[in-house]
Amino acid sequence: MASQAYPAATTVAADWRDFLALTKPRVMTLVVFTGLCGLLAAPESIHPVLGFTAVLCIALGAGAAGALNQWYEADIDAMMARTANRPLPAGRMDRQSALHFGVGLGAFSVLLMGLALNVLAAAILAVSILFYVLVYTVWLKRRTPQNIVIGGAAGAFPALIGWAAATGRVETLPVLLFALVFLWTPPHFWALALFINADYARAGVPMLPAVAGQRTTRIQILLYTLPMVVAAVAPWAMGLTGALYGIGASILSAVFLLLAVQVAFSRETEPAKMKRERRLFGFSILYLFLMFGLVVADKVLL
Repeated sequence: MASQAYPAATTVAADWRDFLALTKPRVMTLVVFTGLCGLLAAPESIHPVLGFTAVLCIALGAGAAGALNQWYEADIDAMMARTANRPLPAGRMDRQSALHFGVGLGAFSVLLMGLALNVLAAAILAVSILFYVLVYTVWLKRRTPQNIVIGGAAGAFPALIGWAAATGRVETLPVLLFALVFLWTPPHFWALALFINADYARAGVPMLPAVAGQRTTRIQILLYTLPMVVAAVAPWAMGLTGALYGIGASILSAVFLLLAVQVAFSRETEPAKMKRERRLFGFSILYLFLMFGLVVADKVLL
């Protein structure tokens, strides 16, 4: 790991807000929502208490992955404006506390999922945590500009976990939802990277804009959006969802594609003026919420 550029110890005891910040609650919101939608879209009903437990385990697992990510990346977090005030680089918590918290939270989430729901859901949850921490954070992020492409699989697991928690199986629809999130991740994060590239460059993180340049990044955003659109409408084309999802997914994906095309052909180089890139990034978050909401609405209403 890179040399530490953050306080080695803290003189103020961390409080509950610092432990909450370790879990990356904003990121967790999307993870929990996609996991809940996977559970609700499953063909088999589940007792509300067990359903709540499954979603809780997904949240705890995501929080554990976030805590371990911050434990490992405290040095580069200290170099980036948007992460410098996190508990570790700001000196409000020591690294050992973050490590113990992350490991304990992860182990508890997997154990509870296995005992309350089923082994398959627990196994996928464990794989998602380990993938995010070991494959993405430790192995890929500092080594390759393709970090977010491969690492994006970590954020794609929740729908599979929710579905498996309800059914004890993995079937075609949750696999397609996994593919949707997997292919959505590069355009989502690269749109962000275009206008905060200086942060990543300062921290030495080889995000695509810093390594390959803005032009290549813009083209890659468009190239990943194309198969993402295919994955988005595939459930309808394969007869796994109804017209409500199909029409909604088609409209939302067309808007996403239009925004990606605008970014691909943009020549703006000043981060402060990158309105198209910010628009795509903002819409990409709304897009995923609406897409997964459509999956559930399609099942409930039709």
